[in-house]
Amino acid sequence: MATTRTANAHWEGSLLKGAGKVSLDSSGLGTYDVSWPSRAETPNGKTSPEELIAAAHASCFNMALSGGLSRAGHEPQALDTRADVTFQPGEGITGITLTVRAEVDGMSSDEFVEAAEAAKAGCPVSQALAGTPITLDAALGS
Repeated sequence: MATTRTANAHWEGSLLKGAGKVSLDSSGLGTYDVSWPSRAETPNGKTSPEELIAAAHASCFNMALSGGLSRAGHEPQALDTRADVTFQPGEGITGITLTVRAEVDGMSSDEFVEAAEAAKAGCPVSQALAGTPITLDAALGS
C-alpha cells in the first residue's frame, strides 16, 4: 500500500533577509524555522533543507539495513547512522556521507560492509538522491 507524507513550507521576504517555516504535517511533530543564514552559514537554532534530507537519509538507510540484515538472519542489536549532507552555495548539494556503526552478532566485518553497501543502494532516499555522490563508512562496533 502506498503512503504519502506531507510537509509544508512558508517563506516571507528576500532570500538573504527573509525567513520561513517548515511544518511536518503528516506526523504533526512540529514547525521549524528556516533561513538562508541557517542554511549557508551557522544554524543558530534553525533547520535547513539539507538537515532535513540528512535526517530522512539516515533513518531510511537504517530501515533498509535492518531489513536486509534481518532477512539474512542477522537481526541487529543497534544501528547508529549519521548522514552529513554538504551544501555549497552556488553549486547545491555536493555530497552525502553515511557513517554507520552497528552491533550485529554472528557477522564478519566484510559481511557487514557488504550488507551496508546493499542497503545504501536499496534505500529509497539514496535512490531519490542518485545524482549526488554518496559515500559510506560502515563498521561493526561503536
